[in-house]
Amino acid sequence: MAKKFIDVMDTSFRDGFQSIYGARVLMQDFIPAIEAAKEAGITHFEFGGGARFQSLYFYLNENAFEMMDKFRSIVGKNVNLQTLARGINTVALDTGSREIVELHAKLFAKHGTTTIRNFDALNDVNNLKFSGECIVKYGLKHEICITLMDLPPRCSGAHDVSFYEKILKGILDSKIPFHSICFKDASGTANPNKIYETVKMAKKILPSEIHMRLHTHETAGISIACYLAALEAGIDGIDLAAAPVSGGTSQPDILTMMHALKGKNYDLGGLEEEKILKYEEIFKDCLKDYFMPPEANKVNPLIPFSPMPGGALTANTQMMRDNNILERFPEVIKAMREVVEKGGFGTSVTPVSQFYFQQAFNNVMFGSWKKIAEGYGKMVLGYFGKTPMKPDNEIIKLAAEQLKLELTKELAIDLADRDETKKISYIKTLLEKENIEASEENIFIAATCKEKGISFLKGETKINVRKGNLAMPKQNIDENHFTVTVNGNKYFVEINSGFGDKVEVKNVEEIPSNHHQKADLIQAPISGALFKIYIDKGSQVRSGQVIAVLEAMKMEIEVNAPKDGVIEKIYIKIGDNINEGEIIATYKNH
Repeated sequence: MAKKFIDVMDTSFRDGFQSIYGARVLMQDFIPAIEAAKEAGITHFEFGGGARFQSLYFYLNENAFEMMDKFRSIVGKNVNLQTLARGINTVALDTGSREIVELHAKLFAKHGTTTIRNFDALNDVNNLKFSGECIVKYGLKHEICITLMDLPPRCSGAHDVSFYEKILKGILDSKIPFHSICFKDASGTANPNKIYETVKMAKKILPSEIHMRLHTHETAGISIACYLAALEAGIDGIDLAAAPVSGGTSQPDILTMMHALKGKNYDLGGLEEEKILKYEEIFKDCLKDYFMPPEANKVNPLIPFSPMPGGALTANTQMMRDNNILERFPEVIKAMREVVEKGGFGTSVTPVSQFYFQQAFNNVMFGSWKKIAEGYGKMVLGYFGKTPMKPDNEIIKLAAEQLKLELTKELAIDLADRDETKKISYIKTLLEKENIEASEENIFIAATCKEKGISFLKGETKINVRKGNLAMPKQNIDENHFTVTVNGNKYFVEINSGFGDKVEVKNVEEIPSNHHQKADLIQAPISGALFKIYIDKGSQVRSGQVIAVLEAMKMEIEVNAPKDGVIEKIYIKIGDNINEGEIIATYKNH
């Protein structure tokens, strides 16, 4: 009896990079690994989309479309190259208008994509319909998703087999065109028995020719058990990765899965162990200089209680490292449980997983429910679609009050269409103001990456990866200004440009210590990078006025003036990384 063919998609170059390195890996460093994977017989790759779109512009100073073109040129025209899309969010964290959703499909088809895996974190079928139609319109294969997780203990009403059956029937009733279906568990928390029963359920409902896949992560330690359960139930394809971007927060390793299936009636595409070993050796050599976050290699038993996706976990810990607050990570993960319980049970996958994390982060840093994260608040108010269950009434009330928004039942894509800032005409105007060519690619980059996309197109992006001498971000973008400490006192030092035989100090000012005249200080409420500043020396400010904006954890954190007064001195500039409690400015002492 012939073994059943199981299609393996190698996720190393998208989800693997995202899950292990927070998506921050430079193209030039992994080209030999792509070539090795091709030689090993891999014919199906995940090569872009998801966080491996924005991250290239945010951290790598690379163009995602150029990366995709290069990848296609290496593997050849017949290989299945797949990307990940978030329904009407496409590859952004915010919803896109119909114009942007269609442009996404058009451009990804142009730049080498074969298949787009399309999911909605809320499992709102309305968010998959137009995006799916666009994918098929431009000649791509549409792999539609149902997103999975297990709920925290004592929670019920969604994420069981009957819930997934309802979503699947909704997809079929909506007549969304699709070629395959994926059950996507980004947090790796769905238990093996539920996986088995879900696949069996889907087999009964779907036409026999529909290809079914399972995607999971090793984060909670049960990925192999889930894949074995899915295979027993009749799944047709699974996602695996190659070392060093396999296991832990990523997908199971190809070799591990091959070992688990010894003696069973499955053929993983004719892959050979020795060839995969060679591929992994080359891959490890490619990435040997990159910092490997220790949490990326671990199984975390808390994840089923606070479902944090593997693809988001290291991205968030990397940002916390950059902001010198990584020690707070366990508190944030613990706080996620309540955030999920009260948020309406959207699946913990981007962008909802980021909303969960940001709200848990705010609860830890600012006090429980004192500050509603914008994304989380908009989600519970309906601006991203319908949540599986109604969110907690008190949280809805807090979100409406803090964000000054009303609860809505309108389709998210209709809301986006009415937003002038999400129209192509508006984005063209932004590009023209900066003398940037309004090509379709540039329009999409600006639409999905906003200010950071514009900065990239202007040539202003700084590389921020943890590799060799690039391992730590610069503390200050202005190399002629320093903060130094002498005998416990801090000083702001300015030197003249250029270095000769000696350094010429231009100016030295003592920075007031935090324990003196605290009422006259404006301090950073959290560690982050200064994104915007609205005051100058001598500015008159009023209590509560927003004087600056910090960027931390993909959020913009406002800094408010603590009292009325006149600004005497500003100690930081746009682009500076500052620590919690660090002085931003001082008032004149009358």
